[in-house]
Amino acid sequence: MKLNLLILLAGIIVLAASCKTKNKTSENLAPNVHKITAEEVVQSSNYTYIRALEDNKESWLAISKREVAVGKSYYFVPNIEMTDFVSKELKRTFKTILFVEKFSDQPIVPESLSSMPDSLRGIKRAVAKEGIKVEPAKGGITIGELFSKKDSYAGKTVKIKGEVVKFSPEIMGKNWLHIQDGTSGNSAFDLTITTGDVVKIGDIVTFEGVVALKKDFGAGYFYEVIVENGKLIP
Repeated sequence: MKLNLLILLAGIIVLAASCKTKNKTSENLAPNVHKITAEEVVQSSNYTYIRALEDNKESWLAISKREVAVGKSYYFVPNIEMTDFVSKELKRTFKTILFVEKFSDQPIVPESLSSMPDSLRGIKRAVAKEGIKVEPAKGGITIGELFSKKDSYAGKTVKIKGEVVKFSPEIMGKNWLHIQDGTSGNSAFDLTITTGDVVKIGDIVTFEGVVALKKDFGAGYFYEVIVENGKLIP
């Protein structure tokens, strides 16, 4: 009797696993795509925080602000995982949280490598903004000079001026911004700066910070050149 019961239980487990695999396969999801149910949604000024349920396991996700419905299914590709992340706006600490770029209410299916979005391949490609022409700060350098002579500036403090084209607050305890000034060096024109200061897209700003080379933060976030601990100066 016990043997028959064990065989029956084993059969149920195998059948459940088979159905689960079949469901995932039937959706033909791309590699590393997760399917979750939104259990709780918390909105802030820049981000949407989601308590997600996947295979009976809960986790928190953070995406760029958008409408997300509780109880609905969504698909995402993981990017950066943070531990003990503090949201100053929410006055809340998340033990672990995934910052996600690729997030959809539709299944994310495989694409050929040539047509796959950069975000899925972990590649961050900047786009040159037209019409930018910013004069360098007094005693400072241009973005083109920095990229052209990056080795000579490694580990040194530089002053650099440009227009803010992207701003992402509160990631890994810092604010992240991209500036351009209309110059380029070695085909690079978009400079990333980490800072504790807050700016807006379109601002013309001058920052002073330390140049670092070949910084790899994981999940495809690799920077050949980055200015760290930037300070906004008049």
